Amino acid sequence: MTGALRRMALVSANQQIVLVPLAGGVSSDIYRAELPSGVVCVKRALGRLKVAADWQVPVDRNRFEVDWMRVAGGIVPNAVPQVLGEDREAGAFAMAWLPPDRYPVWKSLLLAGGSTPSDAARVGDVLGRIHAATADRPDLAQRFATDALFHALRLDPYLVTAARVHPDLASELHALVATTAGTRRVLVHGDFSPKNILLGPDGPVILDAECAWYGDPAFDLAFVLNHLLLKCVWRPGARSSYVAMYDALATAYLAHVAWEGATILDARTAALLPGLMLARIDGKSPVEYLTDPSACERVRGFAREHLRTPPPSLAHLSAAFAATAS
Repeated sequence: MTGALRRMALVSANQQIVLVPLAGGVSSDIYRAELPSGVVCVKRALGRLKVAADWQVPVDRNRFEVDWMRVAGGIVPNAVPQVLGEDREAGAFAMAWLPPDRYPVWKSLLLAGGSTPSDAARVGDVLGRIHAATADRPDLAQRFATDALFHALRLDPYLVTAARVHPDLASELHALVATTAGTRRVLVHGDFSPKNILLGPDGPVILDAECAWYGDPAFDLAFVLNHLLLKCVWRPGARSSYVAMYDALATAYLAHVAWEGATILDARTAALLPGLMLARIDGKSPVEYLTDPSACERVRGFAREHLRTPPPSLAHLSAAFAATAS
């Protein structure tokens, strides 16, 4: 990390650096770096992810994360941290430090009951604006032709792994893989999750675009909505609040859809979401807050039913889940 910061020209060879490791995701080492010029955040991709399963991916994904931040920053400047430097050789980059007291993580607010439908609507709006501005762009399709990386980071550990656990649903899950992999319409973040979204004073700030890919917008939308539904099971007393946030996010996002029929994208997302629900129970990266076996079984049962009979829309799916989540 010290060498990377020096190669980025953020510090000189004789200047002191204080590195403080930060808790975070499973795919990178992240540090608060105290430099003579101020505090920055530095991130380095890992070759083996910090999960129980053997999950290894190339570290060059770091450059696609930086590129995603630069593209998204040109569309919604306040929605991404400023990139301060990059060391592709080390698979590391530095970005502006965003103080946690001013930029709380959305996941923490959701778990504590401190978020609202208006927060979710702002998140959906930002995602919709990024997708709309990058739709049907051959230059971005070439720049983010990361199909193999996206398969290794997302499709295989989630949907393909779930198909191995549930062989009777393998055809449905592999069909979702084929549809997702074969749809190339917008710049996808790939890990659009509440843990990677800060709620700052000027709106949402998006982090951790290691899975950036030019592909199916349904993946980002389904990925984030999945977390809101799963929290209905974790905190059934707040079910109506999470469903309201789900509906607000989906509505704000779908208002931006013009590159294809909004009803078509709505239905494709609703078909994908049960697969991702099952994957967050039986894939390589299960959600950590669902530890009650009965809660996991409830999610499995719902996901299995709606994989066999896909809902026609996201609204139909949330209504059905709200009725069964208690």
